[in-house]
Amino acid sequence: MDYKIEKKEQFAYIDLEEAAFAKEVPASFEETARSLFREGYHSLIVNMQVTKSIDAGGTTVLKKVNRLCANDLGLLVVVTRDDDFIDTLEALKIPDLNILPTKEEAIDAVFMHNLENEFGAGDDDYDDEDYEGVSESSEP
Repeated sequence: MDYKIEKKEQFAYIDLEEAAFAKEVPASFEETARSLFREGYHSLIVNMQVTKSIDAGGTTVLKKVNRLCANDLGLLVVVTRDDDFIDTLEALKIPDLNILPTKEEAIDAVFMHNLENEFGAGDDDYDDEDYEGVSESSEP
């Protein structure tokens, strides 16, 4: 697999230089993604600007890596501007797969996702004592 990796604090950026996400490329990609997960990267941005096709093995690996990211509250973002390839990816119906046209938008999506996770996991600052003496009304 021909690629470059750029590691940042909150994500890893994989610049994939393959015309097809097929044959031995998906297995190599999965191995690379798993090593990034072991290093603590849960959000991956994959630049697939030059990629034009994907086979069944590639589909399986994308689904698997997407699920691994989501299980660790991360995000998988595919970067491409190729309308035909976008249509192909959307037809795969991979839940929560993010497809964006630029690296900058992908980085923004990762930061927003991380912020949402932080706010969602935060304490709402209310304790049980705050509700003492409050009863539920039967009226709407």
